[in-house]
Amino acid sequence: MYDRAKSAPKERASPLHTEAADTGEAPQPARAAEPRRVRRGRWWRGLTGSLAAGLVLLALAVAGAQVAGWGSAGTGPGAGWVTGHLAAAVLALVAQRFADRGRGLPAATAGATVLVLTGAVLWLFWW
Repeated sequence: MYDRAKSAPKERASPLHTEAADTGEAPQPARAAEPRRVRRGRWWRGLTGSLAAGLVLLALAVAGAQVAGWGSAGTGPGAGWVTGHLAAAVLALVAQRFADRGRGLPAATAGATVLVLTGAVLWLFWW
């Protein structure tokens, strides 16, 4: 006849359940034998991301100086400075987005674009 014990599915042990749990030790999760992958270019993305964020802060400071200049009947930095800083900040953010989301040569080119934009802003407006 039908033997229920033989046809019932066997319980599988959880990956967290080990023999060590019966001895009072904390259960250890099963680990893969695969080595950890090292992500390359992380410092490069960090550097270019910091430069892009710096350009945004600099653009906001220049725009704030222009508004303060208008409020105090002064001239402020001028429309060219404000426009140049804002345009460079927007372009740097777009390039940084490509650098963060891409891989290989396109990501490296986008990061280099952030570097060039930062250098151009410093060269044209501050030196």
